[in-house]
Amino acid sequence: MRRPNIIYVMADDLGYGDLGCYGQELIQTPNIDRLAAEGVRFTQAYAGSTVCTASRAVLLTGLHNGHSPARDNVPHYPSYLQEDDVTIAEVLKQAGYRCGGVGKWSLGDAGTTGRATNQGFDMWFGYLNQDHAHYYFTEYLDDNEGRLELKGNSQSRQQYSHDLLTDRALKFIRDSAAQPFFLYAAYTVPHFSAKAEDPHGLAVPSTAPYSDRDWDAKSKKYAAMIDRLDRDVGRIMSLVDELQLRQQTLIIFTSDNGGHRGVPARFQTNGALRGFKRDLTEGGIRVPLIARWPGTIPAGKVSQEIIAFQDMLPTFAELAGVQVPAELDGVSVLPALKGEPLKHGHEFLYWDYGHCRARYDQAVRWKNWKGIRHGHDGKIMLYDLDQDLSETNDIAGDHPQVVERMTEIMETSSVPSKRYPIGTIYRGKALWHP
Repeated sequence: MRRPNIIYVMADDLGYGDLGCYGQELIQTPNIDRLAAEGVRFTQAYAGSTVCTASRAVLLTGLHNGHSPARDNVPHYPSYLQEDDVTIAEVLKQAGYRCGGVGKWSLGDAGTTGRATNQGFDMWFGYLNQDHAHYYFTEYLDDNEGRLELKGNSQSRQQYSHDLLTDRALKFIRDSAAQPFFLYAAYTVPHFSAKAEDPHGLAVPSTAPYSDRDWDAKSKKYAAMIDRLDRDVGRIMSLVDELQLRQQTLIIFTSDNGGHRGVPARFQTNGALRGFKRDLTEGGIRVPLIARWPGTIPAGKVSQEIIAFQDMLPTFAELAGVQVPAELDGVSVLPALKGEPLKHGHEFLYWDYGHCRARYDQAVRWKNWKGIRHGHDGKIMLYDLDQDLSETNDIAGDHPQVVERMTEIMETSSVPSKRYPIGTIYRGKALWHP
């Protein structure tokens, strides 16, 4: 039997509550909702981090935030991945997969060891540098080892980068249809754009189909971004069906972290979850995650299994029939993708944030418990997520043994990195400039 194709679609800063199938009532997402109706929708899926670069490092390497090569968006480094780092693409290539990616890479600039085409990808198109990705009407996009020049585009606005990313993703699927392939579609919408492009930080060609809504302009733009994302998820699904690859293709849709606090309040971007991107409360790290694989994944399933980004590498390795790299933090969650209970899940999940910022925070998910510590010497706040999804009632004083366990996990889960010295505030600037 042919190994399954894997398409991993990841939005940027899409909140847990931004999709219709997760409770959104104002923004329509019919294609992503259909993906959920035809597969399994996870209610307890977690990103690798609360910010972009670190979350992508966890996804690509299978190592959690305390072990991964990139642990924050700062300091700015030309390359986050090194030659000895092993990515999903490098693992899948062992099984004969053709690996392609579009969108925001964040883990190594052009010409560095961390660039996508040096980390297992046969094709990469989009933004290698994270800060470059803030420009939707960019003057160029990284194209494998070179560039697609778009001179004058920042003024003419003829080419919207998201549309170009989708065109290349569809081309990759068509070109790869005869062999097993892995497509990593790391879209940049609905991440805020540079203010130079749009006063609201939401550059989009049109506010359709929300132009006639009785909303402020910012709300229309944000909704239009998500509409474009949903449209193109539908285009990917349609092409897979057209090529008669429906039952041979696993499609996963998710977001790299929680929604941004700047999203108009009317949308309740993170639903009932507290906090936003850059927070270690659930609003910063719990994300939508949907998987469809007709004939293997049951339709219309809702799963409460706890899964995380570090699980993708071992899961995909199992699907491809190749050996999983040693000492990963992730586990294969293939049973959960199939709608079955996980017999061998995580003992705990761990995150941290702010090594080179004003405050270093840590968080742990252990069973139904969630522990958060603000500052390395701060007190642990404890929440029972089964009873308090919004993390409003700190019950640390009632459960000293649980707090003790949380403390132990926080103290032992992060291996110090010279690149991320805790307590040293980074004063540098982005390495990319428009």
